[in-house]
Amino acid sequence: MTDYPFYYPIPVRWMDLGTQGHVNNVFFLSYFESGRLAYLREVGIWDGRPILDLGLVVADMQISFQAPIFLDQNIRVGVRVLHIGNKSIHFDSRIEDEGSGQVLSTSVTVMVAYDYRSQKSVQVPDDWRKAIEEFEQKTFD
Repeated sequence: MTDYPFYYPIPVRWMDLGTQGHVNNVFFLSYFESGRLAYLREVGIWDGRPILDLGLVVADMQISFQAPIFLDQNIRVGVRVLHIGNKSIHFDSRIEDEGSGQVLSTSVTVMVAYDYRSQKSVQVPDDWRKAIEEFEQKTFD
């Protein structure tokens, strides 16, 4: 998978498994979230400070499940940005088997720049746009 500029390895834990013996679908949300947050750290937008200071909120998320994930399977989340709007950032992510590259799940997530204190959406900061464009090596119009 060469079209994703960032990958984040995810350990599959015993507690992630459902009664069928594979990862329960609710944990896919957590895997995708972990990948997005690691991406934001890598890009330099988030430094681990309280999330209220980051100012992003999930507005929409779609997940497609292609194959089950099992205990001790080596997986990773690929993350890239598809679009940066005035107030939103659209993330494209996928979970893949680290060894074979098999796609296990895909997700598109829309996150809105948000001021938690005033409870309102805000413009995507110019420095975020610049940091993402430099990292992704492309321009978002």
